[in-house]
Amino acid sequence: MTAITAPARADPPATGVPRVPGRLIGMLPLVAFCLVALTLSMMVGSRAVAPGELLQFLLHPDPDEPVSQVVWQSRVPRTVLILLAGAALGVAGGLMQAVTRNPLADPGILGVTAGASLAVVVGLAFFGVTDISSYMWWSFAGALITSVLVFAIGNSGAVRSSPVRMTLSGVALGAVLSGFSSAVLLSNSDILARMRGWSAGTTASQPLEATLAIAPFIAAGLLIALCSTRSLDVLSLGEASAVAMGAHPQRLRLVALLAIALLAGGATATAGPIGFIGLMAPHLARMIVGPHQGWIMTYSILLAPTVLGLADVLGRVIVAGEVPVGVVTAFIGAPVLIYMVRRSRVTEA
Repeated sequence: MTAITAPARADPPATGVPRVPGRLIGMLPLVAFCLVALTLSMMVGSRAVAPGELLQFLLHPDPDEPVSQVVWQSRVPRTVLILLAGAALGVAGGLMQAVTRNPLADPGILGVTAGASLAVVVGLAFFGVTDISSYMWWSFAGALITSVLVFAIGNSGAVRSSPVRMTLSGVALGAVLSGFSSAVLLSNSDILARMRGWSAGTTASQPLEATLAIAPFIAAGLLIALCSTRSLDVLSLGEASAVAMGAHPQRLRLVALLAIALLAGGATATAGPIGFIGLMAPHLARMIVGPHQGWIMTYSILLAPTVLGLADVLGRVIVAGEVPVGVVTAFIGAPVLIYMVRRSRVTEA
């Protein structure tokens, strides 16, 4: 029987990985790419908006002008959601990869978004939850409970903190939770009609006020993640080495679980279950800056909204209507996952 294991952690090479000045300079093109993706998000759609019109109505909104209504009622809320949800999913993925020491970890692959989605669906179907200010708490709870279950299963048995065990348990748990979500939706036609787009992962489902309501929780999750990066660097040396250096792995995992719940739960509450962004962004960041967790998180904050924004724009133009961004990211992310699995070591068990 064969088992896929994560690549062994490599020490930071003496050459080839940018140092601090290079990493700071390397952020400049990423900022530019992110701004381009967000600008395209505000320009492209069923009603194209020219750059001059976009700038004019961003600076001088006119409620009586149809183009201004498109910009402020559709494009601006959507773009803000892309920025917040993308950053949240990217950093949540980076946190999961750091804590599990598994480059294949991701809120979608490990079932966290499925747990958040199921909690929202249950709240809507059985408890009369109708607006995001109420069901975001369901999303947070679902993400946190699922994260705890995945980590508990991964730390059980003789081999503790096994990346393979965590990945397989997350995939299995995510499949079960997704099945329950589908069963609840299919048995409640009214809820299914309301949540059809959201359940596929979309950035077109929330007004600006709803996105801003969840922004403080995502900001708190980002802050917790960034403040944990030094401890995560120590944990990457291995649990025994981390303890010898004075770190507290279990305490760090609890803090990481809280941040993951805030980030993945907040993103799922607003945009639905969008997969693979948390896998791709940290992986791309690691290729650029090496294994330093602080820079991986920082770069992921820029890379994830860029990827999500470009995928969202692609979903608007590839067909006459619109393909939800969650479907587009699945098409993009699946080949990336296959490539990463093929690069991983395969050991005989």
